[in-house]
Amino acid sequence: MYATNVRNLKRNPSEALRHAELEPVLILKGNQPNALLLNLKSSLGELGEQLKPALAASLFKDRVLSLGAAAQISGLSLSEFIDHLTQLDIDLVVPDQQTPKELDVLDSWLS
Repeated sequence: MYATNVRNLKRNPSEALRHAELEPVLILKGNQPNALLLNLKSSLGELGEQLKPALAASLFKDRVLSLGAAAQISGLSLSEFIDHLTQLDIDLVVPDQQTPKELDVLDSWLS
């Protein structure tokens, strides 16, 4: 799935429309999914299959689903889904309160 931000969409809307002829286009606002651009000539069944990765990515980003469960829903392999998340700039690992402690332990092991 092609992703673009609002600024690029304003600057070159025809690029997004060209991509939308092939697949849905995810529009980001402030690095957050905001809208989806769909080609009206596509069949609904085809659109449903193309939307699964977007839905799975959104559910993973909101921590509703694990990485594995989201990959299954998306219909992509795990490595393909990780690539999809990377294209959307969605973090696979979110730092928490333990992260600084874990980094300190890792630094001590490596030194």
